[in-house]
Amino acid sequence: MSLTFAEAAWFLPFVVPICIWVAWSDLREMRIPNVAVLALAGVFLIGGLLLLPFDTYLWRLAQLGGVLLVGFVVSSLGLVGAGDAKFAAAMAPFIAAGDALFFLMLFSLVLIGSWLTHRGASRVPAVRRATPDWVSWDRGKLFPMGVALAGALAIYLVLGLGLWA
Repeated sequence: MSLTFAEAAWFLPFVVPICIWVAWSDLREMRIPNVAVLALAGVFLIGGLLLLPFDTYLWRLAQLGGVLLVGFVVSSLGLVGAGDAKFAAAMAPFIAAGDALFFLMLFSLVLIGSWLTHRGASRVPAVRRATPDWVSWDRGKLFPMGVALAGALAIYLVLGLGLWA
């Protein structure tokens, strides 16, 4: 089953501000606040219960648990940050099971674009002067993954509106 227009339309106005907050925080501090993760999970817990059939709602919650478990392992191995893993888990229930492969491809593209944009912007003196307190500029090989995670979720929900058709 794919994301419905109703899901995208209901979730989008609540999710996008959280995504902007997460991206900004990760760029500035290389940290995703736990309260942002809880806010995103809360949006699904309330909205999903009102919007989805109960069995679908439970499966989506199971996705959250599965991604949290995988994220814990991957974070423990030092491959991603703990905030990234927690945010990915909070994002998981927003992704319809039928869209999982599509979302992974979308995330891959957003990740590449985010990385290139971040690395390119870090070399522009005017951008650096405008954002002198951003920790992400000087973290070497580390990248603020929250930018790509949040961006992919926001784009996925916008695409779910199907306004281009």
